[in-house]
Amino acid sequence: MQRVTNCILKSGNDVLTLQKPSRGWWVAPGGKMEQGESVRDSVVREFREETGLQLKDPSLRGVFTILIEQDRRIINEWMLFTFFAESFAGEMLTESPEGILAWKKTSDIQDLPMAEGDYQIFEHVLKHDKTVYGTFKYTEDFKLLFYRIEAEGEAPEEFHTGS
Repeated sequence: MQRVTNCILKSGNDVLTLQKPSRGWWVAPGGKMEQGESVRDSVVREFREETGLQLKDPSLRGVFTILIEQDRRIINEWMLFTFFAESFAGEMLTESPEGILAWKKTSDIQDLPMAEGDYQIFEHVLKHDKTVYGTFKYTEDFKLLFYRIEAEGEAPEEFHTGS
């Protein structure tokens, strides 16, 4: 199982996003954890490597299980630890090794091309001060089949395609 960290960095009404070249999808910057690394150390390192910026006081806002299904069998699984920060230091890279960096208005996030579940992650992380937990199940080509997100003390939100 792969472990991945990312961070939604908000500055005013903007969020720093990264457009990945493989699908053209926008994501929160982050990446794979290294062996023996804590989730917090991973998000700080990965964010700095991809953006040039040093996160200050990132807080864990989401823990998600991501499943890839083929013929009703799970063929891949990873854990995603999503952080939130509003404070940073340094200068943003003019060119990221991972894609195109851009500040986007929070109101425009839902209009960006991205994995379907990422819309839910951005929405919950930007609207909740507490950690949310969830599971997302996709096909091999990243069609969302199911998700369930729950914030402590709130009713869970679910989506099923019926497939």
